[in-house]
Amino acid sequence: MSSAIALGDAVTGLCNACGIPLDSQYFDDSSVQPTPGLGQEVVLARFDLPAQYCGVLQYFAQFTEAFADNASKIDTPDIEWKLLVNNHALFPYINLRHIVNPWGFGSYPVNIRLDENSSIELVARGLAVQPLTPPKVAGRIMGRFWYNASYGGVVHGSY
Repeated sequence: MSSAIALGDAVTGLCNACGIPLDSQYFDDSSVQPTPGLGQEVVLARFDLPAQYCGVLQYFAQFTEAFADNASKIDTPDIEWKLLVNNHALFPYINLRHIVNPWGFGSYPVNIRLDENSSIELVARGLAVQPLTPPKVAGRIMGRFWYNASYGGVVHGSY
């Protein structure tokens, strides 16, 4: 059996199993922050796709110290969680007041397409006055990104 490509066969550069381009790269950003006070917001994770690149958000994770002590404490009445794409709320992940993807428990995949040159953020907003030593909150986003072939082929070499 020959491994040569027959005339008329298309070479797409896409994975046969998932359709994601073979040149894709991963992104993974996270942070641990003090819980924001009343009306304050903190960006827990952020990624900016480069110009002419698009991608997919595959996972996000949330964490509070209350959840770390007791995994049944999924309600976060003092914290509102939001996923933002280009500063716009990403439905249905807006105004959440509970943990939907707990950190460290194998978060559920979301597979949300990110348009070319997008920015994605996981934000926590404080809804109550915090105690003198506020607990910590954390967030993590993970995904893939790749060159958008509609801008032409990737140029190799130097000029």
